[in-house]
Amino acid sequence: MNVLIFGGTGAMGTPLVKYLVDTGNSVFVTSRKARQSSGNIHYITGNAHDFEFVKKLVCEQRFDVIVDFMVYTTKEFKQRVDLLLKATDHYLFLSSSRVYADSDSPITENSPRLLDVSKDSEYLQTDEYALAKARQENILFASQNKNWTIIRPYITYNTERLQLTTLEKDIWLRRALEGHQILLPQDVAVHKTTMTYGDDVARAISLLIGNEKAKAEAVHLTGTESMTWQDVLKIYMDVLETKTGKKPDIWMPKTSDIIASAIGNKYQIKYDRMFDRVFDNSKMLELCGEEFAVASMETGLRKCLENFLTAPRWNAVDSTLVAGFDRAEKCTHALKNFETPQQKMKYIGWRYCPAGMTVLKKVVHKLK
Repeated sequence: MNVLIFGGTGAMGTPLVKYLVDTGNSVFVTSRKARQSSGNIHYITGNAHDFEFVKKLVCEQRFDVIVDFMVYTTKEFKQRVDLLLKATDHYLFLSSSRVYADSDSPITENSPRLLDVSKDSEYLQTDEYALAKARQENILFASQNKNWTIIRPYITYNTERLQLTTLEKDIWLRRALEGHQILLPQDVAVHKTTMTYGDDVARAISLLIGNEKAKAEAVHLTGTESMTWQDVLKIYMDVLETKTGKKPDIWMPKTSDIIASAIGNKYQIKYDRMFDRVFDNSKMLELCGEEFAVASMETGLRKCLENFLTAPRWNAVDSTLVAGFDRAEKCTHALKNFETPQQKMKYIGWRYCPAGMTVLKKVVHKLK
């Protein structure tokens, strides 16, 4: 089969490409960065948010399968959905299990979504990630074409991506290794989460491709186990102490306001991380077959962190975020930690004069 993947270079896309190629498929992956094609892996340089680029791509060649990992606005998705459904035999749309409302019982694919039950009028006026994904799901549900599958993963991890609440490893882990405190707010620490190994999600997607029973269905791609964020941190701490010989200090403020202020993700915290996220993944297991199984959450997290610490590779972090967390922790980073003069200036401004930077940001926005 010829498989087209939009945004296929992340925690789920990278292992998916390998699974598909290993089973004899030709895989075409869009990427904004130029990458070297090899064998049955064909990289196509371009921005999948650019409708004209996508239109030209799918009109020049028909693909048996399209796997779409892109994060669209609802307006973007409406513009392209019919084109994509008509361009392939099977369209797999990456949604998220963040779409669900709070639940006292394990979440099934039919559990209430935030979009359907939320009474927060201010929130509902936004196109925040969980709402956008649910609105885009509704477009597929209403489509006359039924050659789609909605996949709903939840917090995938691998060696390059290890989250603690909403903080990526490039923030919480890097700060810990630099001698700073690990931030775990109390309002999130007590809640359960389900983290799923990225390779398991990729393998599940590969087994859903071309599966007629999966068409016109929404499917959880989640692990079987759950644990509190406090338990997740215990795993991380044990690995850090074993690998580095040091035990970082933990900072547990009552609320996640510090994170929300630094990152601007108050809705993600309020309507996701402050819920217990426990899933019923029986539909996935049934569709993927008896031999399919997912990695133990503790074993997987421990192994991935150990592997990362053996050969660390960091992604760039916005100096504005560093400044925000430094300001909250009442500490500083040396300017030599930032590569460019712009990063240094942003750090100084947001670390020591955030009010002034906020005003400047508004002025610049108006001038644009």
